[in-house]
Amino acid sequence: MDYTVKQVAQMIDHTNLHADAVTADFRKLCDEAVQYGFKSVAINTYPVEICREMLKGSEVLTGAAVGFPLGQMTVASKAAEAENAVKDGAQEFDYVLNVGKLKEHDYAYIENEMTVMTEVARRAGICVKVIFETCYLTKEEIIEAAKIASRVKPDFIKTSTGFGTAGATAENVRLMKENCGPDVQVKAAGGIRTWEAARTMIEAGASRLGTSSGVRIAEEMKAAGFR
Repeated sequence: MDYTVKQVAQMIDHTNLHADAVTADFRKLCDEAVQYGFKSVAINTYPVEICREMLKGSEVLTGAAVGFPLGQMTVASKAAEAENAVKDGAQEFDYVLNVGKLKEHDYAYIENEMTVMTEVARRAGICVKVIFETCYLTKEEIIEAAKIASRVKPDFIKTSTGFGTAGATAENVRLMKENCGPDVQVKAAGGIRTWEAARTMIEAGASRLGTSSGVRIAEEMKAAGFR
């Protein structure tokens, strides 16, 4: 497949989720997102209001990370955080599912949590992405979580936070894509630092990429002759 820099940029959630990020870092993130035409900025919930204001008048979305990065919060707490992010201007959010409950094979819990969080997004008319944190999961657990998503129908299921023991793999992207049904897309995140890595994830089935290396990816594409 032939790609353009613009097409790939529109798949990128330009990310800064570091604990020590300050306002100047968010300004840089937003300015780069506008310059390169990235789909969104991905940030923790505190700077949502800041970034939404910085991005005013642009087409770049403000995205929030909820229950991040561990997912070990009650469903009510995650829903409240998501609702607060929406109030502050979030135009989409990614939440970390309860990895421990998935490891216990409490699939009813995972489905309820996913349903509650998807309903928050639907009420707000925005996109929701469910982070699996695949580095801690077996193949069977990934498949079961993807099948739950095929029923609940969040907008995306996502491989990783980037804070776990490993990030996205093409194998896991394919596994998620094969089991999430036609109404759910896959986002790859964690360790995607080059155009080669990004392309591998796209060709495995990802239609969104979470990365702090979006600028590098775009510049590598340009250097390689992509328009």
